[in-house]
Amino acid sequence: MKSKSLKKYIYLAIAAAVATILLKLLAYFLTGSMGLFSDALESGVNLIAAVVALFMISLAEKPADDEHAFGHYKAEYFSSAIEGGLIVLAAFSIIWSAIPRLIHPLPLENVGIGLLVSLAASGINLAVGLILIKNGRKNNSITLEADGKHLMTDVYTSIGVLIGIGLVKLTGWLLLDALVAVAVAINILWTGYQLMRRSALGLLDSSIPENERTMVIEALKPLKLQSMDYHSLLTRQAGQRKFIALHILAPGKWTIQEGHDRIENIEKDIRNLFDSPVTVFTHLEPIEDPVSMDDI
Repeated sequence: MKSKSLKKYIYLAIAAAVATILLKLLAYFLTGSMGLFSDALESGVNLIAAVVALFMISLAEKPADDEHAFGHYKAEYFSSAIEGGLIVLAAFSIIWSAIPRLIHPLPLENVGIGLLVSLAASGINLAVGLILIKNGRKNNSITLEADGKHLMTDVYTSIGVLIGIGLVKLTGWLLLDALVAVAVAINILWTGYQLMRRSALGLLDSSIPENERTMVIEALKPLKLQSMDYHSLLTRQAGQRKFIALHILAPGKWTIQEGHDRIENIEKDIRNLFDSPVTVFTHLEPIEDPVSMDDI
């Protein structure tokens, strides 16, 4: 199965990032809120991350070549790792910007209209974030899912900032604005760490999810009813593509043609289990020979 191009979703993320940056900067200039400024910085990271994601998805979608016989799918993990690093950098920038306000708090202005502008930006991020997460999971794209989760984190932190501004308005305690900005930074710092960790696991050839591996095992159970068996089931996920390898045990008296035909059907059955691209490797061995069980 050929992978679907996902670049249209990244173009949507880029447009959303530009729109939210402009809206949040407007909200910051209207109110002078450090929380809203930190929110605008995070949207700036969204834009940079989306551009990096566009480049990496374009690379991941390139067909296999002589130097990359298994394709370029792992390029997506670099994208999410870079995004995680940018999020961490933004978090420290927010904390650095909030420190002066912790020491010398300033009053907020035009809070009402500033909140409305920020809410409009959050609405854009909410809609685009949900679209990216849905299609990222559907297409097994860590890049889309990571970008979508980042946008959803932006929504949550925006809500936190708005709560902080509301509390400043109600209580008059100006320090709350800077404290909320620091809380936003800590929250996105955790998001950045999670993205970098997941990217590292992908580059280390993590297995496909346990529920999907169970699907493969269930599909192979009928082999024993056909005087066959299997062992050495190995799996890994590389971006959108799954790789599944296993050894098939069959009667030694079978002809090469018969064994080949059975294996073709087994590989087809495994591929049909998934909506995403799957590469299946099989190795045929005689079931009567004890040596067949010694290798992996």
